[in-house]
Amino acid sequence: MNAPVPNQRKKPRTRIQAINRNIILDAALDAFSSYGYRGATIDQIAEKAGMSKPNLLYYFRRKEDIYRAVLEATLATWLEPLEHLDAGGDPIEEIAKYIRLKLRMARDMPRESRLFSNEILHGAPAIGEFLRGPLKDLVDAKAKVIRRWVDEGRITPVDPVHLIFMIWATTQHYADFDVQVRAVLGEAADDKAGDGDPTLAAEKTLLTIFCDGLRPR
Repeated sequence: MNAPVPNQRKKPRTRIQAINRNIILDAALDAFSSYGYRGATIDQIAEKAGMSKPNLLYYFRRKEDIYRAVLEATLATWLEPLEHLDAGGDPIEEIAKYIRLKLRMARDMPRESRLFSNEILHGAPAIGEFLRGPLKDLVDAKAKVIRRWVDEGRITPVDPVHLIFMIWATTQHYADFDVQVRAVLGEAADDKAGDGDPTLAAEKTLLTIFCDGLRPR
């Protein structure tokens, strides 16, 4: 598979076409995040979308086209919080905000996280070029910001890229290993109110470790 590329200018879709396309992509996200690219089928996606296979193929010619469209949407959403890391903001506050956003995305968008993880675990056949290109460029740009904060003495000396890796690993754990998290937490995993909310508990813990560890000494 080729890497996802920006959509070329096409004839505008009608409102119904846009609605149906979004229904297909949501169904495809469900299928691909559950079964992977190879395991998911056009028939499964059509059934989840509540439409016939010929109707689905009117919007997308091949399974690969659907997969690429889902990945493009996922990547755009998944990387947005990192893009908004503000070089002019307070370093600790900016990193804390990024952690909060990533953790809440893991809670609210577990399918997207699993889709991305499955793609990576299979060698990134569809997004390898994206990882080596736009993703690397974005990480390099934000690492430069973090490195400047270190040089200015505004955060403790750390490797910027590995700091970003650590934030990704700890926040996405709650989506990719949801079954394990729920097994260990038991009934607390379903407590969505007050301090018992596992997302809030995770947020407090991660912010304490990251932010206290990054404060200049």
